[in-house]
Amino acid sequence: MPKTSVHKISSKKLTLTDLAKINEGTVTIELSGEAKAKIERCRTYLDNKLKETNRPIYGINTGFGSLYNKHIPSSQLEKLQENLVKSHASGTGPEVPEEIVRLMLFLKVQSLAHGYSGVQLATVQRLADLFNEDVLPVVYEMGSLGASGDLAPLAHLSLPVIGLGEVTYQQNKFSGEAIHHKFQWSPLSLAAKEGLALLNGTQLMSAYGIWCTLHAHRLTKLANIIGALSLDAFDGRKEPFLPQVHAIRPQKGQVETAKEILKILEGSELIEQPKKHIQDPYSFRCIPQVHGTSAEAIDYVSNIFMIEVNSVTDNPNIFPEEDTIISAGNFHGQALAMAFDFLAIALAELGSISERRTYQLIAGVRDLPNYLVANPGINSGLMIPQYTAASLVSQNKQLCTPASVDSIVSSNGQEDHVSMGANAATKAYRIVNNLYSILAIELITAAQALTFRRPMKTSPYLEELIHNFRAIVPFIEDDRMLYEDIRKAEQFLKTWAPE
Repeated sequence: MPKTSVHKISSKKLTLTDLAKINEGTVTIELSGEAKAKIERCRTYLDNKLKETNRPIYGINTGFGSLYNKHIPSSQLEKLQENLVKSHASGTGPEVPEEIVRLMLFLKVQSLAHGYSGVQLATVQRLADLFNEDVLPVVYEMGSLGASGDLAPLAHLSLPVIGLGEVTYQQNKFSGEAIHHKFQWSPLSLAAKEGLALLNGTQLMSAYGIWCTLHAHRLTKLANIIGALSLDAFDGRKEPFLPQVHAIRPQKGQVETAKEILKILEGSELIEQPKKHIQDPYSFRCIPQVHGTSAEAIDYVSNIFMIEVNSVTDNPNIFPEEDTIISAGNFHGQALAMAFDFLAIALAELGSISERRTYQLIAGVRDLPNYLVANPGINSGLMIPQYTAASLVSQNKQLCTPASVDSIVSSNGQEDHVSMGANAATKAYRIVNNLYSILAIELITAAQALTFRRPMKTSPYLEELIHNFRAIVPFIEDDRMLYEDIRKAEQFLKTWAPE
């Protein structure tokens, strides 16, 4: 994908809009003069400190974890850092998706550029080079406990800096050595503290968090739009969305969702026609209460992740201005783990209520045919897509089992409470993708049901949506292979601009 803009790494706080652009893969990054000065000042301070003192400084001239009491002579400090990166590259399982790895690289550069980590400027620049050239290290999902940072994944991210590991470039795999040869780079020698700075940090969790958050905001909009379409296709009532209802229970998300649904339905003939029924099922009537609560949870989670990506999360932290080096715990992912667990619940609920609307639409009620085909029996219509949605909803419920309440002692008891935030992250990622599938099935179903309401029309906004969607997924006259329709509908939801 061509690079169309440049992002300057500086002390300016990142916004979700900045990260959305980074996530598109069309941005190159440059270290600002300010960032370079901070990085070099911290490195110079650390080098001078090591010359002045022989006292143990955790992770700089000592071993790691429970080996913190092992002093390392100055002649072996570089080897210590190289060994750390190699030994910690112990990940397994599926490869982390490239879009997540790209964000990891960016976030690691951003964190190191604050100037509290003691790394060499050349090391940060090499990470930026990997990002800019789309040379993406091969990282594995499993191995992080989400405390001491994302050690194993970040070790894999860092291996190419020293000419090791594997990368993906232009859809091909290269060894670290081969990619250095291709770009005429020289492997870097890590100075004291650098390996620990690269491996400590929450960049795996944070990258998943930003990706999931960006999609969660999109999915909330899509759930409201598709929910409104389903309501109209079901011949539902608009009274549960009227403002006086929500004024007497002014939960923020509920109020905003009700207002949005009414706006989406403006100009609909269907919503204004006289109704035979006096009440709708909860999956329609309670859209404001359910969708709105998820929206508020997503806003909370967004705030947690935005704080994180503007923070320094390695250890120890170096404060040149105060002439101090502090070993603490900013790498601990508890805040992120709980946020992921909350996000998982919020998104799973959007899928749960969506599947119930799908079920209602195919149930053969309110003058709609069974399974939304004109000739049921010879045709199964939309019977089985609802099964698929139910399967996905069930899996999402299983994935909502919280990871943040678990902890397993590691490093010989020194790291005796961990967050399991990386497991929370990969679970949330799966729920996001499942939710796209669930909403795609609801969209197929609602669009199909709407045809049986013709010649009456829904709102102009939703008619435009249907017009665009029908160019991708046509009306189902007779049974066909619906997995193709579902896949096309998923892609439509990921690319259509819901403004």
